[in-house]
Amino acid sequence: MAEERLSELMRYLADKAFPVGERLPSLPELARDLKLSVGKLREQLEVARTLGLVEVRPKTGIRALPFSAFPGIWVSLRFALSSDPGAFDQFEALRHHVEAGFFHEAVRLLQPEDMRHLERLVAKAWERLNGEPIQIPHSEHRELHLTIYSRLANPYVLGILEAYWEAYETAGLNVYSDYSYLHEVWSYHERVVKGIVSGNYDDAHSALVEHTGLVRNRPHLASTRTVPLEEAEAAELGARRRAS
Repeated sequence: MAEERLSELMRYLADKAFPVGERLPSLPELARDLKLSVGKLREQLEVARTLGLVEVRPKTGIRALPFSAFPGIWVSLRFALSSDPGAFDQFEALRHHVEAGFFHEAVRLLQPEDMRHLERLVAKAWERLNGEPIQIPHSEHRELHLTIYSRLANPYVLGILEAYWEAYETAGLNVYSDYSYLHEVWSYHERVVKGIVSGNYDDAHSALVEHTGLVRNRPHLASTRTVPLEEAEAAELGARRRAS
């Protein structure tokens, strides 16, 4: 029944299972093989491209891409966010459960170079937060969480987490500028990383779950500005830091 809902091109891609990077037949060839008009095939090709199944370039043609659940999840979530801002909170709750549920499996797969990278991210985040002017360590925040789960051979978990961070930026949370909140967040991150590096996975997991509770109590943010911070905001955030 599920196969019947796939387009001709989607069924073709599923049946052929092209190796990543392999070039597909040209549009006229595909149209002939699938018994479709070129116009209809173009419509189906655009759907496959949006879902990240193929890439289409003028000189290289159509090539197969590795499967990723992210594009499909992100298309759906982006629609939800545009019609219901509350959808972010629902998706964030899903993300929290996914991270907590897969944490032990994920950290046991990490390699020494991953752990060194996590330590560098924490150090860089503190540099940004303690610098003059201070900066919001958003890229470090995103990369730290994604690195923890990067070795999982589960495209659905990774797709959910990647989509979350795209939504996080869409919601404007990458510019959240309450210093005391950011300091507490990174204190938890530091504890998570120390637990991973030392092999104390239970403590690291506890810190992650406690961090989740902190995030749930995060004050509402309506801003949609993007980093870097403007000079006046950076000065205000620096004053908050010095007062804390």
